[in-house]
Amino acid sequence: MEYKIRSILEGEDSLLKDFLYEAIFVPQGTPAPPKSIIDQPELQVYVTDFGTKKDDIGLVAEINNKPVGAVWVRIMNDYGHIDNDTPSFAISLYKEYRGLGIGTALMKEMLRILKDRGYKQASLAVQKANYALKMYQKTGFEIVDENEEEYIMLCRL
Repeated sequence: MEYKIRSILEGEDSLLKDFLYEAIFVPQGTPAPPKSIIDQPELQVYVTDFGTKKDDIGLVAEINNKPVGAVWVRIMNDYGHIDNDTPSFAISLYKEYRGLGIGTALMKEMLRILKDRGYKQASLAVQKANYALKMYQKTGFEIVDENEEEYIMLCRL
Protein backbone atom coordinates (compact mmCIF):
# COMPACT_ATOMS: atom_id res chain seq x y z
CA MET A 1 0.00 0.00 0.00
CA GLU A 2 1.43 3.36 -1.06
CA TYR A 3 1.50 6.00 1.66
CA LYS A 4 3.26 9.31 2.24
CA ILE A 5 4.51 10.75 5.53
CA ARG A 6 4.46 14.52 5.89
CA SER A 7 4.63 17.15 8.61
CA ILE A 8 1.39 18.13 10.26
CA LEU A 9 0.14 21.43 8.88
CA GLU A 10 -0.94 24.51 10.77
CA GLY A 11 -4.68 24.35 11.35
CA GLU A 12 -4.90 20.54 11.47
CA ASP A 13 -5.80 20.58 15.16
CA SER A 14 -9.07 18.74 14.54
CA LEU A 15 -7.08 15.96 12.88
CA LEU A 16 -5.03 15.50 16.06
CA LYS A 17 -8.23 15.30 18.09
CA ASP A 18 -9.52 12.54 15.78
CA PHE A 19 -6.28 10.61 16.14
CA LEU A 20 -6.20 11.19 19.90
CA TYR A 21 -9.55 9.41 20.09
CA GLU A 22 -8.23 6.60 17.86
CA ALA A 23 -5.20 6.27 20.18
CA ILE A 24 -7.39 5.20 23.09
CA PHE A 25 -6.85 1.49 23.56
CA VAL A 26 -10.16 -0.38 23.71
CA PRO A 27 -9.74 -4.04 24.72
CA GLN A 28 -11.58 -6.53 22.55
CA GLY A 29 -15.17 -7.00 23.66
CA THR A 30 -15.25 -3.64 25.43
CA PRO A 31 -17.43 -0.85 24.01
CA ALA A 32 -15.57 2.23 22.79
CA PRO A 33 -15.89 5.29 25.04
CA PRO A 34 -17.80 8.33 23.79
CA LYS A 35 -15.78 10.80 21.69
CA SER A 36 -16.22 13.34 24.49
CA ILE A 37 -13.63 11.39 26.52
CA ILE A 38 -10.88 13.39 24.78
CA ASP A 39 -12.18 16.52 26.53
CA GLN A 40 -10.80 15.24 29.84
CA PRO A 41 -7.83 17.34 31.06
CA GLU A 42 -5.46 14.35 31.19
CA LEU A 43 -6.07 13.79 27.46
CA GLN A 44 -6.26 17.44 26.41
CA VAL A 45 -2.57 17.78 27.35
CA TYR A 46 -1.79 15.92 24.09
CA VAL A 47 -3.53 18.39 21.77
CA THR A 48 -4.21 21.76 23.43
CA ASP A 49 -2.31 24.51 21.60
CA PHE A 50 -0.30 21.92 19.68
CA GLY A 51 2.31 23.56 17.50
CA THR A 52 2.87 26.55 19.78
CA LYS A 53 5.84 25.08 21.66
CA LYS A 54 9.27 24.37 20.20
CA ASP A 55 9.03 20.72 21.25
CA ASP A 56 5.75 20.12 19.38
CA ILE A 57 6.42 17.95 16.33
CA GLY A 58 3.76 16.11 14.34
CA LEU A 59 3.67 13.82 11.32
CA VAL A 60 0.74 12.53 9.29
CA ALA A 61 0.55 9.43 7.09
CA GLU A 62 -1.59 9.85 3.98
CA ILE A 63 -2.96 7.51 1.35
CA ASN A 64 -4.31 9.25 -1.75
CA ASN A 65 -4.07 12.60 0.10
CA LYS A 66 -6.31 11.27 2.91
CA PRO A 67 -4.85 11.23 6.45
CA VAL A 68 -4.85 7.67 7.82
CA GLY A 69 -2.53 8.04 10.82
CA ALA A 70 -0.51 10.48 12.89
CA VAL A 71 2.33 10.58 15.36
CA TRP A 72 3.08 13.61 17.48
CA VAL A 73 5.38 14.45 20.35
CA ARG A 74 5.66 17.18 22.89
CA ILE A 75 7.17 17.65 26.30
CA MET A 76 4.19 17.32 28.60
CA ASN A 77 3.16 15.90 31.91
CA ASP A 78 1.31 12.91 30.47
CA TYR A 79 1.08 9.21 31.30
CA GLY A 80 4.55 8.55 29.80
CA HIS A 81 6.28 11.61 31.32
CA ILE A 82 9.93 10.98 32.21
CA ASP A 83 11.33 14.50 32.62
CA ASN A 84 11.13 17.98 31.12
CA ASP A 85 13.72 17.19 28.44
CA THR A 86 12.03 14.06 27.09
CA PRO A 87 9.27 14.31 24.48
CA SER A 88 6.32 11.96 24.92
CA PHE A 89 4.79 10.12 21.97
CA ALA A 90 1.19 9.87 20.84
CA ILE A 91 0.42 7.74 17.78
CA SER A 92 -2.60 6.21 16.13
CA LEU A 93 -4.01 5.04 12.85
CA TYR A 94 -7.55 4.48 11.72
CA LYS A 95 -8.41 0.83 12.39
CA GLU A 96 -8.46 -0.25 8.75
CA TYR A 97 -4.84 0.92 8.29
CA ARG A 98 -3.32 -0.85 11.31
CA GLY A 99 -0.96 -3.78 10.88
CA LEU A 100 0.35 -2.56 7.51
CA GLY A 101 3.67 -1.07 8.68
CA ILE A 102 2.47 2.53 8.54
CA GLY A 103 2.68 3.00 12.32
CA THR A 104 6.22 1.60 12.38
CA ALA A 105 7.22 3.99 9.57
CA LEU A 106 5.71 6.94 11.47
CA MET A 107 7.56 5.94 14.66
CA LYS A 108 10.90 5.53 12.89
CA GLU A 109 10.59 8.87 11.09
CA MET A 110 9.71 10.69 14.32
CA LEU A 111 12.62 9.06 16.16
CA ARG A 112 14.95 10.16 13.33
CA ILE A 113 13.66 13.75 13.56
CA LEU A 114 14.07 13.80 17.35
CA LYS A 115 17.64 12.49 17.09
CA ASP A 116 18.46 15.07 14.39
CA ARG A 117 17.14 17.81 16.69
CA GLY A 118 19.42 16.69 19.51
CA TYR A 119 17.00 14.93 21.83
CA LYS A 120 18.59 12.12 23.85
CA GLN A 121 15.46 10.04 24.43
CA ALA A 122 11.69 9.81 23.96
CA SER A 123 8.98 8.17 26.06
CA LEU A 124 5.48 6.78 25.88
CA ALA A 125 2.94 4.92 27.96
CA VAL A 126 1.11 1.87 26.66
CA GLN A 127 -1.50 -0.33 28.24
CA LYS A 128 -0.14 -3.79 28.93
CA ALA A 129 -2.76 -5.51 26.76
CA ASN A 130 -2.19 -3.21 23.76
CA TYR A 131 -0.99 -5.08 20.65
CA ALA A 132 1.12 -1.99 19.72
CA LEU A 133 3.55 -2.90 22.53
CA LYS A 134 5.47 -5.16 20.12
CA MET A 135 5.78 -2.35 17.55
CA TYR A 136 7.16 0.00 20.20
CA GLN A 137 9.73 -2.58 21.25
CA LYS A 138 10.64 -3.21 17.60
CA THR A 139 11.33 0.49 17.10
CA GLY A 140 13.68 0.66 20.11
CA PHE A 141 11.49 1.39 23.12
CA GLU A 142 12.22 -0.48 26.36
CA ILE A 143 10.05 -0.84 29.45
CA VAL A 144 11.48 1.30 32.27
CA ASP A 145 8.54 1.35 34.68
CA GLU A 146 5.02 0.02 35.06
CA ASN A 147 1.87 0.30 37.08
CA GLU A 148 -1.15 -1.98 37.24
CA GLU A 149 -2.38 -1.08 33.73
CA GLU A 150 0.51 0.40 31.79
CA TYR A 151 4.15 0.19 30.85
CA ILE A 152 6.25 3.34 30.70
CA MET A 153 8.67 2.97 27.81
CA LEU A 154 11.81 4.84 26.83
CA CYS A 155 13.78 4.95 23.60
CA ARG A 156 17.35 6.24 23.77
CA LEU A 157 18.29 8.14 20.62
